[in-house]
Amino acid sequence: MRTIASTSRESIEGSSGRQDATPASLCKTDPRLARFAWFVVSYNVAVILWGALVRATGSGAGCGSHWPLCNGEILPTSAKIQTLIEFTHRVTSGLSLVLMAILLVWCWRRTAKGAWARYSCVVAAILLFNEALLGAMLVLFEYVGLDQSASRVVFLCLHFGNTLLLVAALVLTAQWLSKGERRFVVTPKRHERIVILFGLVCVMVTGMTGTLAALGDTIFPAASLRGGLIQDFSSNSHVLLRLRFLHPVVAAVAFSYVLWMAQKLSKDRDESSRLLPLLTMTILAQVGLGVLNVLLLAPIWLQITHLFVAEMFWIMMVLASSEVLIKNPASL
Repeated sequence: MRTIASTSRESIEGSSGRQDATPASLCKTDPRLARFAWFVVSYNVAVILWGALVRATGSGAGCGSHWPLCNGEILPTSAKIQTLIEFTHRVTSGLSLVLMAILLVWCWRRTAKGAWARYSCVVAAILLFNEALLGAMLVLFEYVGLDQSASRVVFLCLHFGNTLLLVAALVLTAQWLSKGERRFVVTPKRHERIVILFGLVCVMVTGMTGTLAALGDTIFPAASLRGGLIQDFSSNSHVLLRLRFLHPVVAAVAFSYVLWMAQKLSKDRDESSRLLPLLTMTILAQVGLGVLNVLLLAPIWLQITHLFVAEMFWIMMVLASSEVLIKNPASL
């Protein structure tokens, strides 16, 4: 009887130990938190698109060189459309900081210690603060409107690069909260990790050069397709125009990474059924919109649409790369 009882007790303790071990890689988060995280992602994408509208309409100087006040006022009294566009961008950007603070506190309260979502959320908060700082510097240094300085080019690249990293951090936070996973392991070989890092950098640079191309279209609008092509290769053109060719060149390099990622996803039946079709649709749409941008001389509505699809493509690439790069230990 003593042996049976001891065996039963050991069996119970062993099973409870296994039960305790299983959730080690999981954190039961509130589904409402995951949905809120995806809402924050969506909201920030909308703010980014409105920021592109500010740049495309030359409304960056709509509040003058004042920040955070608008023309020295809390609520602007000017009825100019540029002022309304810029002020709306500031208000929505300020609200994104509030939403980020809520997400950060909620995430730390509802997730277990060591959960990756905690740290990605902290990174997102830092990047959002940096985003606000870079935006303020653009205004205070008057790198807005029709300014053509090299400093504006540098700040614009930093600003959009930070934007892409912010979106990536928010997307990973929302993804990990949705899955309820706590810890992961990096599974690919060393050369695959290098490919993933290099590929994501190429996709980022594609977005940054696209921003420069859009700025060139705004400041130096072409009267015709032929005139625009002449501008790109003329030695007398501004550097912004002569740099526009970098966008399709870097995009071609990034496309090779997309093909590699599609091949990796195709080997995983579960992930390919979900991510691969979306990735394929977004890249085809992005290429088509890029061609239309050139043919139609980049009208504002098309610039915003092109950027929206670019953001969706970036989100798909971040999700796909994370699926290939890291795995839940329980699934190995």
